[in-house]
Amino acid sequence: MSMNNKQRWMGGVVLLGGGVLLAALLLKGNDEIEQDHTQAPVTHPIPKTESKPKTAQPAQDSEMVSLQPLAVDVETEKRLLEEQRRSREKAVAEQEARAAEFLKMQQQAEAAAARKAAEEYAAINARRTAAQESSDNIPPELVEDEKAKAQRLADEKKRAEQQKTDQQKSDADKKLAEDKRKAEADKKAAEDKRKAEAEKKAAEDKRKAEVDKKAAEDKRKAEADKKAAEDKRKAEAEKKAADEKKRKADEDSKKKAEAEKARDLMENGDKKWMVQVALAANQANADAVVSKLRAKGYKVTTSQTSKGIRIMVGPAKDRDTADNTRKKITTDESLNMKSAWVIDWVPLDQR
Repeated sequence: MSMNNKQRWMGGVVLLGGGVLLAALLLKGNDEIEQDHTQAPVTHPIPKTESKPKTAQPAQDSEMVSLQPLAVDVETEKRLLEEQRRSREKAVAEQEARAAEFLKMQQQAEAAAARKAAEEYAAINARRTAAQESSDNIPPELVEDEKAKAQRLADEKKRAEQQKTDQQKSDADKKLAEDKRKAEADKKAAEDKRKAEAEKKAAEDKRKAEVDKKAAEDKRKAEADKKAAEDKRKAEAEKKAADEKKRKADEDSKKKAEAEKARDLMENGDKKWMVQVALAANQANADAVVSKLRAKGYKVTTSQTSKGIRIMVGPAKDRDTADNTRKKITTDESLNMKSAWVIDWVPLDQR
């Protein structure tokens, strides 16, 4: 039995089973409906009404009282039967719907089986056509002999193996190409990563070099500022020391002059006549005049006044002696001191 016939047989069996099931469901539903219609109504006992003592009622009233409960029970029974009938009809309708759905499924399954069988039959015909392409002159109705059949089967097997080999080779080539592409992608990713790391390292080195350069520049500037401050402090210290030395020298010179003056006053305390030869505007001019007079052998005394530095020669014992000294100084052309005069001078500490 071929595959096509087997599938058709199975589809017929399935369809037959579905038809039997659908018929059984329909028959069962009809039986239940007929049973509902033919069923006799259930009667309920009529309740008896109690008569009140010592009360006479007419016969017509007693009939109405006894019939009213019976009518109510019959209506209730009809209503219950109607509800049962409706529920059964609903159940039958649901069973019919399920049966229709099952029939539809059976038809779809049969159609799928038929479609699959047609596809397989078309594939078999295609293989047969491919096998018979090399023998166009042989009628398709002739039955091939065993040798030709064996040859055909061998060719089909060889062709299948070749297809399998080609497929394996194609898969291998595809896998090799995929591996190569993946390796190239990995290589490119590694190269990009290395390049990015190199650029990052270069940027970091550049930033570090700039930081180091700035730090060195700041250090050099700080050292230069420190050295300049040190030089300035040293120069100020030297200047201060020089000023202090000059001030001390001036003080020493002044003290020495005052000491000489004091000694001269102590030695010649009664000699108060002096010859004033000049009034210098500053110490340099006074020193120049003093040097000239001392070079000639004169005793010279200086005294600071509000108008300048007074330069005097002496003291002498009396006025005449002082006046003779004045004449000698004024007549000396080398001194050029024509305006000298005699004064009665008293030291400041004795005034």
